[in-house]
Amino acid sequence: MLATMVWLAGRYEASQVQTRLERDAADAVSDIRTALTHNLQSLQALPADAPGQLAWEVEASELLRIRRELVRIEWRDAHLKLRTHVQSPYRPVAWDMRLRESSQSDLSIACTNARRLGSPAYSTSYFQPHGDGLGSEMMELCVPLTAGGRTTGFLVATYGLQDMLLNLVAHNLTRSQEASFTEPDGTRLAVMGAARRGSRMFTAQHLLDLPGATLVLRMDGWHTAPSVFPNVLTALVTAMSIALVTVMVVLVRDNRRRLRAERDLADALAFRKAMEDSLVTGLRARDLQGRITYVNPAFCEMVGFTPQELLGLSMSAPYWPPERVEEYQQRQAIRFAGTMPPREGFESEFMRKDGTRFPVLIIEAPLINAQGQHTGWMSAFLDISEQRRVEELSRASQERLQATARLATVGEMASLLSHELNQPLAAISSYANGSLNLLEQQAAPALACTSADTSAAPPVPDALDDVRMAMRQIARQAERAGRVIKSVHDFVRRRDQAREAVSAQQLLDAILPLVSLQARKLGVRVFTTVEPGLPSTLCDRTMVEQVLLNLARNAMQAMDDPTVRTRVLDIRVRHAASSQHSDWIEFVVTDQGTGIPTEVAAKLFTPFFTTRPEGMGLGLSMCRTVIEQHGGFLGFAPNSPRGTVFTFTLPASQPDSRP
Repeated sequence: MLATMVWLAGRYEASQVQTRLERDAADAVSDIRTALTHNLQSLQALPADAPGQLAWEVEASELLRIRRELVRIEWRDAHLKLRTHVQSPYRPVAWDMRLRESSQSDLSIACTNARRLGSPAYSTSYFQPHGDGLGSEMMELCVPLTAGGRTTGFLVATYGLQDMLLNLVAHNLTRSQEASFTEPDGTRLAVMGAARRGSRMFTAQHLLDLPGATLVLRMDGWHTAPSVFPNVLTALVTAMSIALVTVMVVLVRDNRRRLRAERDLADALAFRKAMEDSLVTGLRARDLQGRITYVNPAFCEMVGFTPQELLGLSMSAPYWPPERVEEYQQRQAIRFAGTMPPREGFESEFMRKDGTRFPVLIIEAPLINAQGQHTGWMSAFLDISEQRRVEELSRASQERLQATARLATVGEMASLLSHELNQPLAAISSYANGSLNLLEQQAAPALACTSADTSAAPPVPDALDDVRMAMRQIARQAERAGRVIKSVHDFVRRRDQAREAVSAQQLLDAILPLVSLQARKLGVRVFTTVEPGLPSTLCDRTMVEQVLLNLARNAMQAMDDPTVRTRVLDIRVRHAASSQHSDWIEFVVTDQGTGIPTEVAAKLFTPFFTTRPEGMGLGLSMCRTVIEQHGGFLGFAPNSPRGTVFTFTLPASQPDSRP
């Protein structure tokens, strides 16, 4: 009912606004009719029968000055030929006389209707350009002049529709109204009034029926939304009703919130109860006087007592061992004095109801209520009997694992030794076979000379020199095998190897004899380049030589393919500036072999992964481990147009700055 009353009040106010607008529109139409009638009388009073045109022009000019809605007055003869005219001094209009003299012009049609009716007639509106580049809608009034029952001429008065609104209607418009002339189809011809204001528009239309023409006067009024309170009584009733409804809404919302809070509280209590019952951790709450106020089922199951036997106890607890009661009481007194235990907890010993002892881990925290006040202490208990048993088992298992790890280390050392000793032993075998060949070659000519001619030439000194060189190499490679065994032994035991400052050229010179032997066999050309001015590198010389030798051998084996025409092994050593604190030496081994497939590249450094039937898969894995132990990096990339580039870095030896 209240909403209906407010709606009816708004409808009433809207009807009042519409009624006022209809009345204003009717008054405006009446004013226009009256003004047009007065203008017609003034036009008919012009001295059309005066002997001269000057008096007529003076009277017509005075009429144009008084009636500003009139734009032009013409005096034409019975054949519509222009005799004279006057024009409004307020607005210049560029008239096209050829169009006005046309038989199809609005002027001709209006005068034809006036001659036929024998009374004044209006033309339809038309657009007339102005001299300032603009234009406006015009309307012609043709008044026939008769004498002795025949038409002697015509008075033609031109109205500006915009001027009619301005001079005949605007003085009665309010600031929220707009008046316009429109055609019956709604097309606006002239508009006068304020721009749109308010949130609601009211419209009233009245027909202005003139002889020969019909116009529609439309009046628009903007008004704010109809007031919700058209009178004081409705305002008071509405205010009280709104207040009552507001109170009801607040009460309903408060009741819903209270019910929801109670439901949430019940759910929270049920959830907490279920959570506490499912815990394996014992919980105990005490107030500031030390009285037990809460225990959960896990705690009761842990100590073997019921909640009724524990609640309310203060100075002593039945789960304390009798011989440690005094110690626990002192600890409790310290706790109540304000000394907080560590959050990580402390270990203690409890006694079950049957007398068995078990270790517990206790974690305590203060109890803070909703107002932020300290109301007691909350303790959490963990039975660590099983943990102690697991720790003992873990200790025994750890000892067994260490023994197993030592056995695995022995196996790893054996694998690495077998892999690394292959190269020096192969070199020893090669040099020994070469020495035997030289000795046999030397012995054959000697025997021949003894049987044939006792005066034969003595042994060739060059062959003996080669044998001596081979023996020295055999000794060197044997010493190298010993160093390999020692280095691998230290590597397996993860001890710091003895590192020394070695130049890059020395590292290359140590491996070039072995590399050259295999290169001649495979038809590979070997190029080495060392950047001038390089500092020495700080490394385990034996292990780094093995890395270089492994990479060089792998590169030459990658080129042992019939499709590889150009077999070139390029070893470069250059300076690589690090972004950290020291300089680094970069070793680059480049081949022109078949390259590394994508599926192989992902597992290239995996131990025991190899693509060769005779390989063990430990070479590259060992190389990367050695380089990483030196703090460097070992990587690879494709070579252009074919082949692979292996790169590793070693730290440069820093000069000793001590005095």
